[in-house]
Order: sequence, then C-alpha cells, then structure tokens
Amino acid sequence: MYAIVKTGGKQYKVAPGDKINIEKLDAQVGDKVELPAICIVDGDKIEADPAKAAATKVTAVVIEQFKGEKQLVFKFKKRKNYKKLRGHRQQLTRVEIESVGSAKAAKAKKPAAKKAAPKKAEAEAAADEDKTASADAE
Repeated sequence: MYAIVKTGGKQYKVAPGDKINIEKLDAQVGDKVELPAICIVDGDKIEADPAKAAATKVTAVVIEQFKGEKQLVFKFKKRKNYKKLRGHRQQLTRVEIESVGSAKAAKAKKPAAKKAAPKKAEAEAAADEDKTASADAE
C-alpha cells in the first residue's frame, strides 16, 4: 500500500518505512505529524478522489531538521556589466513514514459491510413468510 501526499507545495509517493526530505515543518525531532493524502493505492483498489483520500491517515515521525545543499543563484545582464552570484540553502525536514491508513479505518469499513448483509437476510426471511402465507391462504 502506498499514498501520494502533498506538503510544501510538492507531492511525494510514500509507503510505510520510507524516509523523505520535505519542506520545513514546525515540529520537534521525534514528533508525529500527519500528512494530507491526495491518492491512495491499495494493491487492488485506487482511491484518486482527494476528498475521500484525505480521510486516510498518513502518519510520519520527524527524524531531523537540516539545511539542504547550496543552490547557486546567478543573475546576469549582457553588455551591462551586471553579475550577481548568491547562494541559498533551503530548510528541510527529514521524516519517516510510520503508516499509511489506520487499523481503525479498516475495522470501521468491515462492520459497515456486515450490516448490509443482515438486511438481505431479513428480506429473504420476509419473502419466505410471504410464500408460507400465500400457501396457507390456498
């Protein structure tokens, strides 16, 4: 099972156990954070509706806060003797994905399916009663 999560204006494909570097989050090392899912893929089923996928919890643990590699920003205008060289290091957060989805959500879905089955059984029982009532009437 994996999910597509959106954070920091970017999208990442994550599965349990993955370690990813994302835009800086306001969280301490060891804190658990919840990332918003926009797509869930569960082997045989794909949930691509962001509203329904957002109900699935994607939890991660903050491993460290750090700066990324230096990116050079070079500004240049030809024939004007204008050159500027600057560097930039982005603040990043490394997180480890703990789980995609939760046991509670899976358990909640299963009883809902079981509730639908007794209605069919009640309908069959009512049909059997109608048959016996019509047989008694004859």
